Amino acid sequence: MLRGAFGTIFRRIACVPDCPGARECEIRAACPYARMFEPSALAGGPSGLADWPRPFVFRASRLDGHTAVRGEAFSFDLNLFDMHSPAIAYLVLAFAQLAHEGLGPSRGRADLLEVAQLDEGGECVARIYDGQQFLLSEGRAPMTLDLAAGAPGAERVERVRVRFVTPTELKSGQQLAEKPEFGVLAGRIRDRLSTLRALYGEGPLEIDFRGFGERAARVKMTRCEIGRVDLARRSSRTGRVHPTRGFVGEAE
Repeated sequence: MLRGAFGTIFRRIACVPDCPGARECEIRAACPYARMFEPSALAGGPSGLADWPRPFVFRASRLDGHTAVRGEAFSFDLNLFDMHSPAIAYLVLAFAQLAHEGLGPSRGRADLLEVAQLDEGGECVARIYDGQQFLLSEGRAPMTLDLAAGAPGAERVERVRVRFVTPTELKSGQQLAEKPEFGVLAGRIRDRLSTLRALYGEGPLEIDFRGFGERAARVKMTRCEIGRVDLARRSSRTGRVHPTRGFVGEAE
């Protein structure tokens, strides 16, 4: 719901009225909407990617099934991966207009009270918008996580639990993996991070991909409680039905 409504309003704000569409637009390389919501291959990008992964992910699962009553505040998170032109101002304008026009089937209206940058623990490190005006420029430092073995404060990890909240599919070779074995999961995370960095950051990850995969394959699964789901969602804008398949649950 958030993503579809956000895309519709973002396009209205960022695009010229006679825009033929992001794929046919002559200035799509410089268009905030095309770059963020309908990114596609341009010269110089990774080969084999006609449609790029979007440089953002909504984190709003805590709102699933929730009905906000009058006067209640609620929030959701957005992970943004574009390090070149993050277009924070367009995001804030789109969310403010989305709240004003209404959310959900009954179009409940709201006010955008605050936009803030969070750290890895979910704590505010910088306020971006206070409901009336922008408080910071675009030049904020991104959140960083140091995964090096000798990083300050690093602790030895013997066990990890991964929770699959939304339906997930993992490819192993040319087939879908039946279980989220750590080697497969870590390999796909590595590849997606490298792709995002190549498209929206400083280039592909500068690591030993093969060595990473070999070490990840030595991590053994000790518990797997997953179930498969097969869902579908219908776009109110295009009328198209999009399947959502995969497994949910936990693995250790």
